[in-house]
Amino acid sequence: MNLFNYNNEWLEIREGIRKVCSKYPDSYWRELDKDREYPAKFVKEITDTGYLSVLIPKKYGGANLPLKAAAIILEEIHRSGGNGAACHAQMYIMGSLLKYGSDKLKSKFLPKISQGSLRLQAFGVTEPTSGTDTLSIKTTAIKNNNKYLINGQKVWTSRAEHSDLILLLARTSKNKEKPRNNLSLFLIDMRPYLNKQIKIRPIRTMVNHSSTEVFFDNLEVEEDCLIGETGKGFNYILDGMNAERILIAAECIGDSKYFIERATKYANEREVFGRPIGKNQAIQFPISNAYAKLRAAELMVTEACKLYDLERKCGEEANLSKLLAAEASWSAAEAAMQTFGGFAFSEEYDVERKFRETRLYQIAPISTNMILTYISHKVLGMPRSY
Repeated sequence: MNLFNYNNEWLEIREGIRKVCSKYPDSYWRELDKDREYPAKFVKEITDTGYLSVLIPKKYGGANLPLKAAAIILEEIHRSGGNGAACHAQMYIMGSLLKYGSDKLKSKFLPKISQGSLRLQAFGVTEPTSGTDTLSIKTTAIKNNNKYLINGQKVWTSRAEHSDLILLLARTSKNKEKPRNNLSLFLIDMRPYLNKQIKIRPIRTMVNHSSTEVFFDNLEVEEDCLIGETGKGFNYILDGMNAERILIAAECIGDSKYFIERATKYANEREVFGRPIGKNQAIQFPISNAYAKLRAAELMVTEACKLYDLERKCGEEANLSKLLAAEASWSAAEAAMQTFGGFAFSEEYDVERKFRETRLYQIAPISTNMILTYISHKVLGMPRSY
């Protein structure tokens, strides 16, 4: 029984990515999770098959598809039991480079990214002392003639060890009256500087996310690493964050479907006291509630993608998508844990792995509370609380 055959948008892409994912069953991800290893084989295949370059224009070797196509790809990866965190940054980072990067930068890097010979997976924004207060970051990029000297530290920079390039946000001025104009965005090839001016330290976490800290010590880069204009970096990443939130929401939709499919199947098959446990409303209702939340969240993700692809304002819809989809996936995860009971804690059933993974989205890349403050202030017009 296919619970989700109501949605046949971009069917060719759905079927194609499902075919790829079928080669990487739960056991593949389970073993990687156990050793906290990067899914290099999986990432290589979806790169080689072109799925990671769908947002890149055709003249640079990509498919030039809308954000909706990228959302479907990530949704299906998660629905299959995988985790798009190993590669999703390339998709949502791409917007800043495509919209604001110079022709020189795009011509230099995009063809190689499309081919898979160059990896763009690292996004350096968060710092130990700033958290979500991005305007207070301390990493500096001081201009000296036609170069920038960069010093500072980033934290929770996922996949830095598995990326050649990093999109880096740094402070280029100290304007107290207009703090938004203090930050600039750079695209840096890390390879010549690794273990010298750039040092990467892994952070072991409760999920297999390849998280790191990145240290910059007198890193000197050419001024053409700058994306767009000096002082516009904060505005550029805000635009990129809408794509990020929409795509993360799509991953949550995939997680929701994974949990609901697994829980429903188990509830119909598992017998206790001589009958399927799915006959009990205590099992039925949480799964049904999770399904209702999933359908509502999915509609918001579709709307957010539509607005983004039409280049209309979508901050509200992007944030609502992330909020509702994260809540839906968490609700589905809880329902699956209760349905599987003690077996949910067994690694071989994979529910506990996906449970840990989907819990992250209550906090990252933006916490649900920060989204609620955005809605309160930006949408409903209440006083700013932070």
